Amino acid sequence: MSHISNMTAHSSSLHDPARQSPLFWETAFSGTDPDALSEILSTPSSPIKAAAQAGTPIAYYCNFISTEELTIADCAYDGTISLKREAPNGKVIIFLPMEGNAVFDAGKEQIHSIPGRGAILGAGRASGSRLIGPRRHLGLFVDQARINRQLTHMFERTISGDTDFHPTIDLTNGSGLVLQQLAASLHRGLSGEGPLQQSPLALRALCDAIVYLLLETCPHRYSEALALPAPAPAPRHVKWAIDFMREHMAEPISLNDIATAAKVSVRTLQQGFRQFRNTTPMAHLHELRMLAAHRDLLESGARQAVADIALRWGFTHLGRFSAEYRKRFGQLPSQTLRA
Repeated sequence: MSHISNMTAHSSSLHDPARQSPLFWETAFSGTDPDALSEILSTPSSPIKAAAQAGTPIAYYCNFISTEELTIADCAYDGTISLKREAPNGKVIIFLPMEGNAVFDAGKEQIHSIPGRGAILGAGRASGSRLIGPRRHLGLFVDQARINRQLTHMFERTISGDTDFHPTIDLTNGSGLVLQQLAASLHRGLSGEGPLQQSPLALRALCDAIVYLLLETCPHRYSEALALPAPAPAPRHVKWAIDFMREHMAEPISLNDIATAAKVSVRTLQQGFRQFRNTTPMAHLHELRMLAAHRDLLESGARQAVADIALRWGFTHLGRFSAEYRKRFGQLPSQTLRA
C-alpha cells in the first residue's frame, strides 16, 4: 500500500478544507473505511455503496478537481473493492487506467478496464464495479447536459438523451492516447499551484478539446451524423424568427407574429423551418419554452413550485407539461426540482 501512502503524504495539505477558486474546486481523501469511501464517491442524487471483498483490508486515495466544465479525478486503491451505484448520476464517466484492473457492469455486459484499455460509462445507466488493487486511474466526469449542449451547437438543433458512447477505448495510440494525455495535462495543470489556475482561457480550451475529442473520435449514437457534410446555413428569415422567439418566448406570440418579425409569409417561414431545422416554427418555440422551464427547475432549488415555473413559460396544463417533460428529459419536473 506504499504507493497510496506516498500520494497521500504528497497531497496532505488538500484534505481539509477543500481548496476552491472561481475556476475550480479541489478535494482529496484517503482512508481504509468502505463506508467513508461510499460517502466520498456518492452524490445526493446518485448514492454509491462501497464494500471490501470478504472483509479484506482496503486503502484508497482520491483527488477530485472540478471545473465549470467537467471533473478530473486521480484515484488509487489497494485491495478488492466492490462499488454499487444505486441511481444514474447524469454524467458520462471515462476511466483512464494506469495500473490494475477494474470490471464495470453496464447493462447486460461487463467492461474490463486495464492499462491501455479505457472505459466509457453512459450517464443513463446505474452500474456496479469491482476494483482489483493495486489500481490507479484518472477519471473524467462530464455532464451529459454539457455534451448535449455541444452537440446542439454542432448540429444547430436540440439534442437530448444519452449519447450512447461505445463502452471501451484504446489508450495505446490515436485519439485514446491523446485523450489520456489531455486528461493528465488537465489534472497536472490544476493540481497544487498548476499554471491552469491562472489561465481561464487555456483551461476552457483544454476542457473543450476533451469534449470535442470524445464526440469526434469515440463512436456514439451521433457519429454517423457528424461525419456527414455540414448542412447549408439557415437563411436570415429563419434566424430572425428564432431571435424573435427567444426574446418573446414568455409571451403569447402567434405564428403570424413570428412571420411578421421574420419579414416573410407564414408559408415561407414554415418551409424554411422544415428545410433548415427539420421542424415547424411553433414546435421550435415549444422546445425553447421547455428548455427554459428545465433551466428554471434546475436553478430554482425548490424555491418555486413546478406549477409556477410551467405557467411562466406558457404551459397551462400541468399534467400535460409533466408528461412531455418526462419524455423530453427522462424525469418528472418535481424530480428535477429536488435534484
